[in-house]
Amino acid sequence: MHRARAHADVFRAVADPTRRAILDRLRAGPTPVNALAEDFRQTRPAISKHLRVLRDARLVSETRAGRERVYRLEPAPLRQIAGWIEGYRAFWQTNLMQLKRYLEES
Repeated sequence: MHRARAHADVFRAVADPTRRAILDRLRAGPTPVNALAEDFRQTRPAISKHLRVLRDARLVSETRAGRERVYRLEPAPLRQIAGWIEGYRAFWQTNLMQLKRYLEES
């Protein structure tokens, strides 16, 4: 996959636990980058790199408030992941029902 396209991939963006934690943190509302960085043991530049990947995937937006950058969750791209997962719901429900029947008959 082309490197620029890889950065914009929603699946790749949420594959990292730190980025998922950042998204979880942003569910509470827009947050300045310094406040976000305080929640993690990683360096501020490392958090900035994670935010860049999330921004490239359009999962977060950035605005400036004076000298500070404020990040906001943009959940719409997560529908792509939800749609993919939804395709497996019927599969798991069917298999779990078959397992239940098998265990009840045994």
